[in-house]
Amino acid sequence: MANVSVIGAGSWGIALAKVLSTNRHRVTIWSALNDEIEMLKEHREHITKLPGVKLSQGISFTADLREAMEGRDMLVLAVPSVYTRSTAHAMSEFAVSGQKIVNVAKGIEEGTLKTLVEIIEEEIPKADVAVLSGPSHAEEVGRGLPTTCVAGAHTRSTAEYIQNLFMNEVFRVYTSPDMLGIELGGSLKNVIALAAGMADGLGYGDNTKAALITRGITEIGRLALVMGAKYETLSGLTGIGDLIVTCASIHSRNRRAGILIGQGKTMQEAMDEVKMVVEGVYSTKAAVGLAKKYQIPMPIIEQVNQVLFFDKPAKDAVQELMLRDRKTEHEELLWEGEG
Repeated sequence: MANVSVIGAGSWGIALAKVLSTNRHRVTIWSALNDEIEMLKEHREHITKLPGVKLSQGISFTADLREAMEGRDMLVLAVPSVYTRSTAHAMSEFAVSGQKIVNVAKGIEEGTLKTLVEIIEEEIPKADVAVLSGPSHAEEVGRGLPTTCVAGAHTRSTAEYIQNLFMNEVFRVYTSPDMLGIELGGSLKNVIALAAGMADGLGYGDNTKAALITRGITEIGRLALVMGAKYETLSGLTGIGDLIVTCASIHSRNRRAGILIGQGKTMQEAMDEVKMVVEGVYSTKAAVGLAKKYQIPMPIIEQVNQVLFFDKPAKDAVQELMLRDRKTEHEELLWEGEG
């Protein structure tokens, strides 16, 4: 039995806390918001972010970061990506050498173009930082529906430690050394999901969504491979798997925001209506920055950026994608008599 704290009381943090508690670990949930902690203590559920998912009496709650971190075998960092750096900075005062910190958020920092693991390692260099990601909506994990994720770490032993703490009959965990691929797949798919949602909002069909998913993973893969990620990761759970679920699921906040934008709402109006952090909005600018840095063409992500931040109508963005210059699907494939 391990002593674990979940840093962040959003829907994903709550769902993972339930998984860990089900596995008989001692679990503490931390939030910077005193009102949120009091609500969790009173109702033993997050009545706004994950209603209906009850937390066991064995889970404790605190707004004191020192209390949440001291003596813990593992910390699950589950704050939204835009708060990862500030939270990690605050955590650095109480972290101990070799303490395992598992990032479960998905995003890229706009200003630095760094992944969240890179940010945490920069702020807490003494920690053993890892990542847990995959096609895993909190609403389904909280209900105990079968789900698979991937634990990525620098060493096999750390990845297997995380695997052992989380894994049970409904939450299967694989391991991988490719943390970069896991993080890029998890963050960039949110941008493609915004595009898929816009297509839904415009009333387009399954053909359009299939095209966005397929060409979307091509864009993600093109960039990720140049940055040093592995093809196997992008074709697996944290690549195409996460992309499919985020583009298609009713639980996807990125898709929901995209639907509202496709129906004519502004980016801010869509975010306000979703009432949760829409990670894809924050990752879009970073994705465009990475594309420019590595000189990789990413037309879908560029069009999403135009819609979000330059008031381009979503319908015009789709039309521009359809009318791009003629291309072959895979430039690496050779015709008979060529090469």
